[in-house]
This record gives sequence, structure tokens and C-alpha cells, in this order.
Amino acid sequence: MRPIKASQVPGEIVAGVTLAALAIPEVMGYTKIAGTPVITGLYTMLIPTALFAVFGSSRHLVVGADSATAAILAAGLVGLAATGTGEYLALAGVLALMAAGFLVLARLIGLGFMADFLSRTVLIGFLTGVGLQVALGQISGMLGLAGGGQGTLAKVWSDLQQIEQVNVHALAIALAVLVVVVGAKLISRRIPGALIAAVGAIVLSWKLDLGQYVHVLGAVPSGLPQIGLPRVQWSWDLIQDLVPTAFAMFVVILAQSAATSRAYAARYNERFSENTDLLGLGLANIGAGLSGTFVVNGSPTKTQMVDSAGGRTQLSLLVAAAVVLVVLLFLTAPLAYMPEAVLAAVVFLIGLDLIDLRGMRSVFVERRSEFWVALITTAMVVLVGVEQGILLAIVLSLIDHTRRGYRPKNVVLLPAATGAWQAQPVAMGGQALPGLLIYRFTHSMYYANAQQLSEEITTLVNNAAPPLRWLCLDASAIDDVDFSAAETLRSIVAILREKGIRLVVAQVLPDVSASSRHQLGRLFGADAFFDTLGDVLAAYRRLPDTHPAAAAPLPAEDQTRVPRP
Repeated sequence: MRPIKASQVPGEIVAGVTLAALAIPEVMGYTKIAGTPVITGLYTMLIPTALFAVFGSSRHLVVGADSATAAILAAGLVGLAATGTGEYLALAGVLALMAAGFLVLARLIGLGFMADFLSRTVLIGFLTGVGLQVALGQISGMLGLAGGGQGTLAKVWSDLQQIEQVNVHALAIALAVLVVVVGAKLISRRIPGALIAAVGAIVLSWKLDLGQYVHVLGAVPSGLPQIGLPRVQWSWDLIQDLVPTAFAMFVVILAQSAATSRAYAARYNERFSENTDLLGLGLANIGAGLSGTFVVNGSPTKTQMVDSAGGRTQLSLLVAAAVVLVVLLFLTAPLAYMPEAVLAAVVFLIGLDLIDLRGMRSVFVERRSEFWVALITTAMVVLVGVEQGILLAIVLSLIDHTRRGYRPKNVVLLPAATGAWQAQPVAMGGQALPGLLIYRFTHSMYYANAQQLSEEITTLVNNAAPPLRWLCLDASAIDDVDFSAAETLRSIVAILREKGIRLVVAQVLPDVSASSRHQLGRLFGADAFFDTLGDVLAAYRRLPDTHPAAAAPLPAEDQTRVPRP
């Protein structure tokens, strides 16, 4: 955990207490999805949360129970054990340990780089989709309806069908919570309005016996988790049965946690280590498996809870874990009085905070094509699910990256009167000196853009006036050359030789030159490589029968340049 300034401590304490107050009922709800006892929800916020706070890298990511992984858990254990039994809970613990194994393995082989393929555009779409999904999912709780349906649209349709059964008491409680939380934010964002609303609702529920009018959380048993390996009959067949479910959890944890960490790091212009987060998540799930609870994940909603409350470091998670510890030991009885409508209203506001309409509008104005990527990601999260939305976001980011590299905007370079270099489009085909053309390829060379390389050089050669004697490839932006691109270069060299044109290369990156496995040096000739473009100009001017215009004095900055041996 990174150092924390003394001035940050009060705000982190408030954020931690707020997180505990809001997330405790939420994680209890996740136990219904997972099919585990209610108390296991509290356990997810104890040891697992503390472990990630200490060993993770992100300053903002909150780790705990999550609806996506809880649903995968329940689906994976169907037919292996009866829901809610000791055997079922033990298998849930085994899955947490197996997911942890995948996370640690991913850290060892460096899979954290996958987060780099999540662009800010798809992150805006991802968080907006999560916000819509969360907010719409809380409507039934705010109206006191039974709810139902699988998926966001099905839940909304179910709410509409039950609209005549609205519980006015639940609606009044939800509206009161909304007024308190929003009003507190209007006065000062440092006021923990959600915490005030939650505590106030518990007190009023106890005094007025609101349980006879609305649904409350009900009795919650107290006690600490027992530490130890899950008690199951270990066998190879059992491992084979659980591996697919554990791997699915791993993918969702990796993608969702990375997406959330990256989104908040971008929001505050901070850096974090994806690989360190993988280790923290792995240790958190080891803690979950050994403490009698189920798999944990990076949570966008809990992260937003802390962010909205002013938390900016992992100290808030340690505070939340300490609060949960106190609750487990002494305060489970008061928690039973909390109306479910309170939780629904608070989470509804959290969902609204995640909806980034301003970001979507900015993307729409600046990059229309990227806006559709963000919108598709949002739609996938809302209509299909969070995990599918994240995976789609990764795929769309990769497609967008490939599209940019597939058709790079290459240029030709001309020396300006000032001695600097001026870029112009390839279509203009300008020559640096009569008979010398400098062509800059602006991306790594690989199989997808090798054809563009060949087409552009062929066009430049055929349209050159006067005819070319040298064609210089400026390699300053080329960080890799794969086998297909190397073969394309071989063909280009052969074609140019037939036309009496020499291909030279300038400004090759050191690591590219050192790691060349395609014997390009042997192909071009050792004297075909130059350190700078000035060296190329100087060497070309010394050629016999040089065009008079090319023999003019070098620009001042190039007069001291000599070609590399």
C-alpha cells in the first residue's frame, strides 16, 4: 500500500465507514445469488478486502463480493451440491482458491498487460453500462416490489407488470434517502449523506417498527470466520469439474478489475500496476477460500461508493474491514432493522454516478467512430451482462488498435529552409532532393500492413519525377518487423534493384537493429544504414553525377553529419 498523507486520514476514515455501511447489506444480497449463507457476505469484506488493500496497486479499486462472479459460482455448482449446504459452501471455497491460482499464474507470466488494451473510450462505455444496469436493477427495491426476471430488460419489464403493487412506505423511505443523500452532496461532497441516511433509517425502523410495513434485512448471525482449507473430498475428477467455472471467474475478475482500476486511474491521472493488482486479487481470493466465503472481485459499484465519499487510498478499505469486524462481533442485531428500500435507493444513486454522459458526449463530438464503440459496450453490459460487456470492450479495443495499425498514416519527408524536416502526405510524393525520396513508415511492420507498405512504395517509385536513384526508409517509428513484413521488404528490394534504385534505411531503433532475425542487414548491405536523415542527404550529395540541385550546401545542422561506416 502506498504512503498516505496525514491530511488524508480523516477523509479515508469517513469513506471507509461509508463503504461499510452501504456495502454490508449489498454483499448480503450477493449471497442469495451465490447460494451461500448470509454471513458469508460479511466475510468477503473482512480478510479478502484487507489483503488487497495491503498488496494491491490501485489506490481506488475495492475488492469484495460481486454479482457477476456470484452468478457464475451458482451456475457452476449446479448438480454438484445442494444450495446452502456445508458441501456447497466448501466447493465455493475451492473455486475461490482455484481462481486465485489462475490469478497468481497470470501475474507470474505477466498477463496484466491485457488491461492496456482497454481504451478510455471503452472504459467510459463500460462504466456507463454498469451504472445503467445497477440503477435499473434497484427500481423494484425502491418501490417495494417483488421484482424478478433475469437481465436488466427482464427486470424492468417485471417491475412494470407489478407497478400496481407499489409499497408506498418503501417508496417514501427511498425518496427520503434520495433527498438526504442528494441534499448532502449539494451542501458539501464531504458530508457522508448515505451514511447519515442509513443510520437514520435503522433508528427509525427500530423505533417505529417499520418491519411490519416494509421488508427489512432480518436477523444476521454474528461471529468470525473459521480459517482453514475447505472440507471436501479432493480428487482429480472434482478439479476437472471445477476448472471451467474457476477459469470463467478468473477471466471476469481480470477484465472487470483491470477495467475499473484503469478507469479510476485515468480519472485522477494516476499510475497503477496491473500485475501487482493480479497478485493482490490472487491473495484476496486465497483469503476468501480459507475464511469460509466465496470468490471476490474488483467491484465498480463499491469503488464508486468510496470515490463518492471522498476516499482516495486503500486506507478506506482497511477502515471498512475494521468496521465489518466490529459489526460481526457486536452489531449484527441493529443491522437487522435496515429497510431494504434504503439500500436500493443508495445503490440507485451510485449507479447514476457511474453513468458518464459528459464523457460519452465528449467522445461523440471528438471521435464519432469511437463513440459507437463506447455505445456498443454500454449496450452489451445492459442487455447481456457485465462480463460479456468487458470481454467485448477488450475485443473492440483490439480491433480499434488493429485498425489504426492496419492503415497507418505514412508520410514523405522534405527538408525545410530552417533545417527541420517537414512531413507531407504520401500522395504528394515530394522528393527531399532530386532523385532522393524519404519515406517514413509510422507503425510497426507486420503482416496486416505489409501490403500497404508495398503499394505505397510502388506508387511513389512509379510516379517519381525525376526518376529515383535512392529511396530512404525512415525507420524511426518502426519498433518491430515480423516475418511477413520482412518478406515484403525482400520483394521491394528486388523490385527496386531491377529499376536501378537503391533502398537505404535511416534512424533504425537500437533494439530493432540488435534483434533483427530476418538478416535485413545482409539484404540491404552494411552501408545502407544511416544514423540520421542528415547523413543520408550528405551521402547522396557525394554520389557521382549528382543532379546540380542536389549538390547545394547542406543545411547548417547537417554539415557535421557523416554517414555511418
